[in-house]
Amino acid sequence: MADFQEEKRIVRAYHAALDAAQGDAVARVIAEFAAPDRRWRGYHPFNELHGAEAVSYRFWQPLKASLAHLQRRDDIFFAGRNESDGFESTWVVAMGHLMGLFDAPWLGIAPTGKMAFLRYCTFHRVEGGKITDTAMYVDIPHLMMQAGLQPFPPQTAAHLVQPGPMTHDGLLFDDQPEDEGARTLALINAMIADLGQWNSGLSLEDELRRTWAEDMIWWGPAGIGATYTIPRYARQHSGPFRAGFSERSKTRHIARLAEGRYGGFFGWPNFIATPTGGFMGMPATGKPGEFRVIDIYRRAGDKLAENWIFIDLLHFWKQQGLDILGRMQEVPRT
Repeated sequence: MADFQEEKRIVRAYHAALDAAQGDAVARVIAEFAAPDRRWRGYHPFNELHGAEAVSYRFWQPLKASLAHLQRRDDIFFAGRNESDGFESTWVVAMGHLMGLFDAPWLGIAPTGKMAFLRYCTFHRVEGGKITDTAMYVDIPHLMMQAGLQPFPPQTAAHLVQPGPMTHDGLLFDDQPEDEGARTLALINAMIADLGQWNSGLSLEDELRRTWAEDMIWWGPAGIGATYTIPRYARQHSGPFRAGFSERSKTRHIARLAEGRYGGFFGWPNFIATPTGGFMGMPATGKPGEFRVIDIYRRAGDKLAENWIFIDLLHFWKQQGLDILGRMQEVPRT
């Protein structure tokens, strides 16, 4: 059995204290659990922050003031050693929604007075009893769409408040067999090898069948959407994405790990690609753009069955000269 109990305990205690804290107490909680020089990476407009006060005052306190009675609703929780640094560091991953009453503006997005769900996933590196590195990705366009805004042209797949795993077994609070995590990581690596080449010699659907279950579910970010089964995934995301880009760089991850039947990774950025064929209903720009991505996977047998994806599309499009967040702040809700 792989033993990550201490790291999991620290992250669970941190989340519980953070969720209960209000006002200036948020910074004190962060300072208690995180190293003073912790790096915090988030979506645009937060990007990279350092220190408890910056993370508290820039991100958490405004969010808590906006989404009243904020509640963490986790669907996936696991830990593992990081393949990207030779399995030296240990990271803890949590994914789900932050739910609250959208009662005050956040990032210039007008409130609705109704329940809202903010998709999130976080990676925490834990060493020496402290959190030393964090990636906190939140799907801001998803919140915009719940508020009645349309930040992007009509997406190719479905807009949903996304559920957790179909198997309802994603909260890995207990130890998991090491061989199960190794199988999951090996399958993720095989999928990445296929994804990164775009020239396997197979049809796209047959290439996907090498690592994906026929009834796979791809829970994509707002602006692209969720899609179900290999043929629909090929038609509604993978095919259009490959057709829309060229000069894709190699994939690089800061953390890539797995435990049990769950695994995932994040990069800063994961890769760089140039939009030359149009993407998300937007015209091609010919400008290289960074993709900051988190992917979380569930393995079923020897295939990937579900995938939850977070892409910082606000950052990508800002590099292309389009400030989606700034533009939406000036548009009234429908």
